[in-house]
Amino acid sequence: MNNEIELVIKKINGRFVEEHGWVLPNQRLQIFKDSLEQILTDCHDRHPPSEELKHLNSLRNKINTTKTIIRKTNKSKVFHLGKLDDCKEKARAYMNQTQAYQDLGTSNPLESLVNKTNDFSYGLWRNKHITQKQYERLKVVKEQAEIAHLYFLPKAHKPKTPLRPIMAGLKSPTIAISRWLDCLLRPLFNLLANETTILNGSQLVKQVEQWSARYLTSTTSFITMDVSDLYTMIPQEGGIKAIRKLMETSNMKQIDGVKKEIILALARFVMTNNYFYLDGLYYKQIRGGAMGSPLTLTIANAYMYFVERPISKWAIRTNSLYYRYIDDLFIMSNVYVDTLKGLVNYWNKLDININLTASIGYTAEYLDLKIENRGGSLISEVFHKASHEPYFLPFTSVHAKHIKKNIPYAALVRAIRYSSSFDAFKREEAHIIVSLLLNKYPKDFILDQLKRVPQSFRCVVPTRRNYSDIRKTFLENFSKESKKARIDFDATMFCHFSFCKGMKDFSALFHKLWDDCFSDTAITNITPIVGSKRLHNLHDYLVKKKSDNHMLTVKKQYPTTTPTTTNISNGNEHKILNNPSGEIIPAVVTTSWHQ
Repeated sequence: MNNEIELVIKKINGRFVEEHGWVLPNQRLQIFKDSLEQILTDCHDRHPPSEELKHLNSLRNKINTTKTIIRKTNKSKVFHLGKLDDCKEKARAYMNQTQAYQDLGTSNPLESLVNKTNDFSYGLWRNKHITQKQYERLKVVKEQAEIAHLYFLPKAHKPKTPLRPIMAGLKSPTIAISRWLDCLLRPLFNLLANETTILNGSQLVKQVEQWSARYLTSTTSFITMDVSDLYTMIPQEGGIKAIRKLMETSNMKQIDGVKKEIILALARFVMTNNYFYLDGLYYKQIRGGAMGSPLTLTIANAYMYFVERPISKWAIRTNSLYYRYIDDLFIMSNVYVDTLKGLVNYWNKLDININLTASIGYTAEYLDLKIENRGGSLISEVFHKASHEPYFLPFTSVHAKHIKKNIPYAALVRAIRYSSSFDAFKREEAHIIVSLLLNKYPKDFILDQLKRVPQSFRCVVPTRRNYSDIRKTFLENFSKESKKARIDFDATMFCHFSFCKGMKDFSALFHKLWDDCFSDTAITNITPIVGSKRLHNLHDYLVKKKSDNHMLTVKKQYPTTTPTTTNISNGNEHKILNNPSGEIIPAVVTTSWHQ
């Protein structure tokens, strides 16, 4: 709580300096700080932490003693309990199968990676390939760096519960480069692949219904295809070539003032420097990209975009419908089934690294949508996997009330959009209501959200007679979810506090205190936005994804003096060299430190 208050005070001081040119009087700040501390103390005292947390240590001991692991399941919010030895065996099998990871033993590569990353970004800046501002954004603060750690999420919806690898590298030395490149490149992909990329089930059901109005027959088939281990199986150099083709196809020689060759060099640096920790050992990923790194998604999407070109062109020629969502492909076609089977076999040979698992029939389960061709009539509804549990965020959970309101609201909106018939909608509505009741949502609270849904779309309550018209309104009106209010960051200031049950009136009290203290000051035009940070939950207490042994920050101190560059051929600061792979990369300068 004290740290949160101090951060708010720091923000206020910073804004006051910007607006007025000097620091806010200490007396005014002290009154605000003391009053805010009292308000927060009162909120937390009214609802102290649950007594149940006292028993968590005993529960954790039992979990450790029995060598049990708890994980949140992949694509679900429920917990999965398994044996530690079984998880390790599956992890080893996955690593052996993909051959994507090099064992480095017990030597921590963090310090070397920090040095290499900083040398690389400094070399780019020194040779004027990136600006000073960009360099400051990319350089690594050694005290904050950590090696990534690998953990696995169980796929409880699949036979034998396979594992999905997730590389957690929020403090990895390359994360800043990865995020920056993703910001530069993702808009290019979104624009280029707009015609064949699906964003969600609502968009898909709308496109499927539009296509069906013209082409649906009693023999129309669905094809769904899944790419096996997409992120891991993409060759690293192939991923870089996909980015190069993405930029060339988009006629982009540079983005944000950074030349194509430099962007490719940065992308290669991220892809080839994925190090992580797992079970006492350190590894380097030598194939594919890290699932969890922002750039990996864009590289995977770009790679698949060029692999899928023959499929997309075939769909256009045959008046078929084709879309892709990352590693999931969807086709709706009137081509004969036997021909489709042969095409799937052919598509599986387009790229040796892409293995497609296909399903062909008159029904399809894609994303969270179930679609059926019932004798020439299109039927759709919400799809629930076999492992689905009637779980929502419990009403008793320590979360702000607006979050709990949005859960039934979003579920009901989805039910109307996905359900092609009134009966299908009522079945899903009943499922939602029962699930909410099981999660302790009060009856009156649920009924209020049932009323809010049609009100927000300015229509009447759906009935069997008017359902078709009501659903059309929901499908056509995406503006409520897609249009987000633009925030003027110069005129607003975010203030976040750990949420507790006693904070029902906290926002109003905070704003009143703000007005009392600052309404006559230079920051009177700044609007504070109060946000809440959740407290620790059972997931935080019970799910252990990493060992603390690898949390080794760089202890070796860098010299505090300015580095000078050496080994720049002929003094040419813009020299570009060809590397063995044929890709053009900037010359990496070595650094020497002088007192």
